[in-house]
Amino acid sequence: MTKTGARAVADGVLLAAGVAAAYVIVTTPPLRRLAFRATRVWLGASIPVYLVRQLRQAWVESAAH
Repeated sequence: MTKTGARAVADGVLLAAGVAAAYVIVTTPPLRRLAFRATRVWLGASIPVYLVRQLRQAWVESAAH
């Protein structure tokens, strides 16, 4: 088996595992609620941090001119 073939097989296995996990999460109500809560927490933390970084970078770049 070539390196390219092995990579394609590995990608296919990972894709199948991801689809299976998504199916289990979507069809199991407690897991679905947990996934939605985790997504809300992640978005609630990452978006403000991103905005603050962008604001700081803009502030620094505006002072350079």
